[in-house]
Amino acid sequence: MNIILVGSRGSGKSTVGPVAAKRLRLEFVDVDVRIVEEAGKSIREIFASEGEPGFRRREHDACQKLRRLKNHLVAVGGGALVDPENRSLLCRLGKVVWLRAPAAVLWARVSKDPHTVFNRPNLTSTGGLSELEALLLQREPLYAAAASHVIDTESLSPIEVVESIELWYQANDAHAY
Repeated sequence: MNIILVGSRGSGKSTVGPVAAKRLRLEFVDVDVRIVEEAGKSIREIFASEGEPGFRRREHDACQKLRRLKNHLVAVGGGALVDPENRSLLCRLGKVVWLRAPAAVLWARVSKDPHTVFNRPNLTSTGGLSELEALLLQREPLYAAAASHVIDTESLSPIEVVESIELWYQANDAHAY
């Protein structure tokens, strides 16, 4: 069984993904990392040179390359599910786990993370908390529709999120296929 982690920037996908994959004996794939490696530049640089449409094309291509994965835990970018083809593919590929938190919590996390500040572009003209609020309004219904399981990460440590994924996986793995 594959697990697909979805959620907004700051939800913890890249932090908990590798740890959860190791504990569950799954291979870990971070789609954003693959995009950066293939492009040879950061997401911010991709946005600067190709715009959001260029990044979304790269993201779509990266998701298409996941088609034959088995026994993987995959973290996808916060906007990956906006593309209906990506959403359909990811839902067929595995069980989708939504890491959910309120915009204020997400903003507190990303504003403290130097990786985010230097490598991630603003996706709206406002940036900041208002950007996260606007994106969540658009994306939360997509996350909810795709999710097989939801973990509210607001008050959980990364290891508690990993443990929640692990318990859910163990309960569902026997019924997977």
